[in-house]
Amino acid sequence: MNSLFIVDSHCHLDFPDFDEDRDLVVQRAAENGVKLLLTISTTVAKIDTLLALTERYANVFATVGTHPNRAADEPDVPAARLIELASKNAKIVGIGEAGLDYYYDKATPQTQERVFREHIAAARQTGLPLVIHARSADEDMERILTEETAIGAFPFVLHCFSSGKRLADVGVELGGYVSFSGILAFNRSLDIREIADGVPLDRLLVETDAPYLAPPPYRGKRNEPGYTRYTAEVLATVKDVDLPEIARATSDNFFRLFSKTPDLRTL
Repeated sequence: MNSLFIVDSHCHLDFPDFDEDRDLVVQRAAENGVKLLLTISTTVAKIDTLLALTERYANVFATVGTHPNRAADEPDVPAARLIELASKNAKIVGIGEAGLDYYYDKATPQTQERVFREHIAAARQTGLPLVIHARSADEDMERILTEETAIGAFPFVLHCFSSGKRLADVGVELGGYVSFSGILAFNRSLDIREIADGVPLDRLLVETDAPYLAPPPYRGKRNEPGYTRYTAEVLATVKDVDLPEIARATSDNFFRLFSKTPDLRTL
């Protein structure tokens, strides 16, 4: 068994892309050193599907929330409902993913913001980290995070980071973490690697966002959690450390942020 312990802090194991070989996907991840998977909610309506996966696989955990591109489908899920679901299930360890996506026009900015703020309230009240999706919305994201942190701090991670340096800096200043996906390894992503270099080592996570955004050498193919290793290797190069150190640091960071998750390294 691979001695590395890497966490895929963001994948979508429930998506139909994995219906034919889900067991093998989880097995291949472990063989590649990726030994804990966080499968991320995109709609509250599908939470039972995610929970079934967490029951099937001991090393799979979940979040609960509404993706901004689904905000028009679930515009009125209150923080209380998110809190209730999270409190009832030991394997729900985070809130989200929620946030702002202005790249697509699937929900109005006003609806996205209202839904996002409900998720922030749930994260603040539970102490569970909020998984934040931010795309083409840097200014509004900075504004909302700053306003809400002034009301009361809450744990969060800017997932699959592809925004500008200022948002990364603001996120870290407000106490958040920054997670990098396979985008980090793309040839054109010099700016993202520069941003990653500037994020403190104790605020970094790695992820796949599988089935999307497979890193080289699998670019253009279905992504899967085991490929987190390739992003971790690139991050190690960016930070001028070796892969075991990046694996340790990003796993330490994950368990610090997602503190409801048992540290499988000690079990």
